[in-house]
Amino acid sequence: SCVQAGDFIFLAHHAGGQEKLEIVHQMHAAFESMKKTLESVDAGLDDLVQGNLYLKDVKLFRQAADVFSEYFINGAPARMSTTTDFVEDACLCQIDGIAYKPKAK
Repeated sequence: SCVQAGDFIFLAHHAGGQEKLEIVHQMHAAFESMKKTLESVDAGLDDLVQGNLYLKDVKLFRQAADVFSEYFINGAPARMSTTTDFVEDACLCQIDGIAYKPKAK
């Protein structure tokens, strides 16, 4: 789910919650999945410096973007949003990104 390169952590796409066709639910599931991946390499969402949001439908943008403020109280990372079709019809969103976490010396 991620690759570390020096102080950078490159996150593969994260999604989840497809049991419910509701964007806020799926955004929360995607962020929780991303949070677990970052924790596995001793990092957290606050270390995310860039996030890419992929949406199935541009009409879901406002609701999806509002979820970012729940996870990034001290300011969101740089973000790009786009729309795309997914292999799984029930998938409404995916998130990937880059985190920066200096290693202790």
